[in-house]
Amino acid sequence: MAQTKQKRVYLYEVDFFRIVFILGVLANHTTTLFTHEMSTNSGPYTFLMATHISLHFTRMGFMFVTGLVLFMNNYFKQISLWGFWKKRYLGVLIPYLSWTAILTLFVTKVSSLGDFLQKWGHLSLYGDDYYMYYILVTMQLYLIFPVMVWIFKRFEGRHNLIMGLSALLQLVILFFVKYQLPHLDTSNWPYLLQNYGFNVLVYQFYFMMGAYAAIHYKEFMAFIRKWHVWFGWGTLVMAIGTIGLYFFNVDVLHLSMNKAEEVHQPFIFLYDVVIIGYIIWIGLRYADLRQHGLPKAVTWFVANGAKISFGIYLSQTLPILLVGNLVEGANLHNNLLLLVLIPFGYLAVVALGYVLNYAFYRIPPFGFLIGRPQVHLFNKQRK
Repeated sequence: MAQTKQKRVYLYEVDFFRIVFILGVLANHTTTLFTHEMSTNSGPYTFLMATHISLHFTRMGFMFVTGLVLFMNNYFKQISLWGFWKKRYLGVLIPYLSWTAILTLFVTKVSSLGDFLQKWGHLSLYGDDYYMYYILVTMQLYLIFPVMVWIFKRFEGRHNLIMGLSALLQLVILFFVKYQLPHLDTSNWPYLLQNYGFNVLVYQFYFMMGAYAAIHYKEFMAFIRKWHVWFGWGTLVMAIGTIGLYFFNVDVLHLSMNKAEEVHQPFIFLYDVVIIGYIIWIGLRYADLRQHGLPKAVTWFVANGAKISFGIYLSQTLPILLVGNLVEGANLHNNLLLLVLIPFGYLAVVALGYVLNYAFYRIPPFGFLIGRPQVHLFNKQRK
């Protein structure tokens, strides 16, 4: 595919990608919430655990969209390296540090100011709770972004080869993580190697695929449209295959539940690529239908949801915790009933997260909590 400079047109399908992947993240974490309330020797629990792994693609979809938007906004223009880093790090650090402070203060038990500062500093540095690992990965991505740009520009005309090598590297990493790493003593390894789920290298293919899609947008989307039927059937077959993967991990490999459910597996990589491709096609269909008049409520929900998706991710602990307390307080011991209640719990989490972050988006000065400040330094209004 030849590299072509893209015109600055609004891509409604990207809004769709953002809202779908964040809603998927909430589905993933809400389901986990309900499994914690079930007895582990029940049929509903086994059903949830066996099917739950199919939801993990949402994390990788989030990574893909991050790479896509980052390259769309910065690849086709001359940028100041320090200016890029300043803008990006301030844009992510302010909401990140704010939410780690809020969650440390109101969710984590603290006994004094010193205890608060110690726990806030730990969470901010390590990102090891409240799903904050994504921010650490994003900050690593910003750091290596100039290297990624150099690779694509230096080897222009060989982008397909770059993606092939990236896919091969991804598979090598995942085989190592699943089949070799559990047998190694990693206690003395650096933090980002011990906690490989926080390491940008483990997600490199999804960021590279986002970059590739941004650079070759028309050709990439034409490819998705042409082969969308195969992506659809592939998604169905491989989603069912994740159930077999779960039982293979548990009954044959005898992995722990955490390892059996882990996202970093070779089969899950292939599944993620296929289902992300299919969701891209659905997003393209959304953009097509939008031109012919979708209900305003739908387009409003998608457009504004895309704007606040980062905030929904950062603040998701609050609605999940609230719903979790309600479920725990109800003292339900019927696993089948808990299974039936999952869709209602999920809708409650979505509604609470959406309303909360839309309020931040609309009410100054709280926009800084979702990376969309209404007022910048020197009272310069955001356009």
